[in-house]
Amino acid sequence: MTPSGYRRLILTRHAKSAWDDPTLDDSDRPLNARGRRAALLLGDFLASRGYEPEEVLCSPSLRTRQTWEYISAATLEVRPDLRIENGLYHARPAEMLKILKTAKHQTVMMIGHNPGIAELAESLPARVPMDPDFRRYPTAATLVVDFQIEDWAEIEKGTGSVMDFVRIDGRN
Repeated sequence: MTPSGYRRLILTRHAKSAWDDPTLDDSDRPLNARGRRAALLLGDFLASRGYEPEEVLCSPSLRTRQTWEYISAATLEVRPDLRIENGLYHARPAEMLKILKTAKHQTVMMIGHNPGIAELAESLPARVPMDPDFRRYPTAATLVVDFQIEDWAEIEKGTGSVMDFVRIDGRN
């Protein structure tokens, strides 16, 4: 839980998706086995650190919704409000930020797609993590960043403090 006067964002790129059915529309691609494992491990990681969202803003694609389903299968104590946001599907950072400003809870998870999610992740903290994969923001990558604001409407680029950055591969 974050202290009063703070807001915490858990910014997650969807886990690895399947490409084996060329007839599927992009938005209908499911997670592959590696992605399912990664999302489960990510859920365990978040729960172990106490990074538990109270609200989830999720792209409507199947792979982002499944990423949340597997993350939430971890022993999360809080059952957050889930908002499927059509505007997050392959959104640019400005649209993602606009949607984030409508969040109601203190700790919010946003699940989306590259390149927008990587660009948003790079724009929010005062200093980005010293990780060689941060700018690439691979599948299942997650940034946890805190802001000293009372309301999400107050969020500004370059003002966040990085609490964590994790990349979970999902390979055995």
